[in-house]
Amino acid sequence: MAAWARAVRGLLLDVSGVLYDSGGDGGVPIAGSVEAVSRIKASGLKLRFCTNETQATREEFVKKLQGMGFDISVAEVTAPAPAACRILKERSLRPHLLVHNDLVPEFAEIDKANPNCVVIGDAAENFTYANLNEAFRVLIGMEKPVLISLGRGRYYKETDGLKLDVGAYMKALEYACDVQAEVVGKPAKMFFESALAEMGVPPQQAIMIGDDIVNDVGGAQRCGMRALQVRTGKYRPCDENHPDVKPDAYVNNLAEAVDIILQQL
Repeated sequence: MAAWARAVRGLLLDVSGVLYDSGGDGGVPIAGSVEAVSRIKASGLKLRFCTNETQATREEFVKKLQGMGFDISVAEVTAPAPAACRILKERSLRPHLLVHNDLVPEFAEIDKANPNCVVIGDAAENFTYANLNEAFRVLIGMEKPVLISLGRGRYYKETDGLKLDVGAYMKALEYACDVQAEVVGKPAKMFFESALAEMGVPPQQAIMIGDDIVNDVGGAQRCGMRALQVRTGKYRPCDENHPDVKPDAYVNNLAEAVDIILQQL
């Protein structure tokens, strides 16, 4: 019997690398993941999709997943861009955006004139020298630079291999401007707490399932949750020797995790 699977009321699922592998062709579902999501919903467990996806609006992202067969709605997704917009409004911040073109509509209602902060996301092909340098100039020109990063991942997996993530570019701006970014998204504690609140489940009764040893597993455990690492997506065997983060369990994929959890209900 898996002790880590007991007394569970809610699951938080990472998306890229757990449900599917992204790619230029839209990506492909990971074997068994479509059925696993359906089984979670049929079980009565609370479910939240907790993603650092910033290459598309939630609406477009969800539409893509629905097209792969996943039972998912926008209301079930916790993502960085809407959380960042709330922060921008609360603090009267006007962002210079260094984000993917497909994410820009999420910021439609935000004042962007005369920027007093920089927001950086996974901009993919928009991470050119010219664009990074423009963001650097905006930041370095501020008396008190404010850099908001939509996640801090190092890399992620697409169908054609590993890709640099926003964290690498965030670190470049931090170093150049001698500033520390405010991270909105995993592994930020507030991000996980928001997802738990939306589910109405305390951390002790929730499990996070992800492929990122630091941002998924480590971030969730710091919030008091149990966390599993799947051996799909960006997982690498060396993750199992991480000096600081030890998952509550490793599973081969989401389907295996769901099998074990549902057996304990």
